[in-house]
Amino acid sequence: MEPEAQIIIDFLWLKLSKSYKNIQIYENGGYILASTWMWKIQASIWSSILCWEYWVNCLINIWVAWNLNGNNVRIWDVFLIKEITQHDMYLPLPWDLDYAKWTIKIHFQSGIDWNEFNFWFHENGICVTWDQFIDDPEKSNQLRNKFSADVAEMEAYAIASTTREFWILDNTVIIKSVSDWADNDANDWLANNLDFAMKNSIEVLKKILKIYTSS
Repeated sequence: MEPEAQIIIDFLWLKLSKSYKNIQIYENGGYILASTWMWKIQASIWSSILCWEYWVNCLINIWVAWNLNGNNVRIWDVFLIKEITQHDMYLPLPWDLDYAKWTIKIHFQSGIDWNEFNFWFHENGICVTWDQFIDDPEKSNQLRNKFSADVAEMEAYAIASTTREFWILDNTVIIKSVSDWADNDANDWLANNLDFAMKNSIEVLKKILKIYTSS
C-alpha cells in the first residue's frame, strides 16, 4: 500500500509512470513497482499487468502477514514463502483434479544467511492465503492445525498462480513479515507494527535485489 510502497520508492528512486483506478506503477531502469490495495483479486490484476505489459523476469511481493505458528514465531520475523495454499476454495467435484488441491510450491533459493539480520529470518515459510482478516484465535488454530502453516495473508496464492501461468514461478519471491498474532487484538497490532514489519521485509528485499543484480 502507499505508505509502505513509499519506502521502496525512495530506496530505488522510482518515479510514477502509469496510474489505473487503484494501481500506480513506478519505474526506474529495470525496477518496476506496483502500489495497490490488498486481497487476491487486486493481487491477480497487478501481477498480471507486470507479467503481461512489462515481461518481468522476477516478481517480488512484499507485505505483512498473520502469525499462525505460535511461540515459534515472533512479531517482525520475516518469512521467505516456499509453499502457499488457497484456503477459502471449496470445489466439491466428483473427480480428483491436481489443480483442485490449491497448493503452489516455489523453488526459489535465496542463499541468504539468517545471521545477517537482527531479526529472525525463515527461509522456507508455509503460507495460507484467503480473503478474510484473521482476528479470531479459533480460526487461527484451525488454519495452523489443518495446514501446519507459519503465516496467513491475502495475496500470495494469487501472485504465485499468475506467475506460474507466465513461466516465472521459480523467480517469484514472496516476503512476509509478521505483524500480529491473528487474535482479537490483530487490528491494533497490525496498526502498531506495520512500519517495523515492513522495514524488516525491506532488509530482506535488499538482499534479494543484490542476488539478481549480481547474476
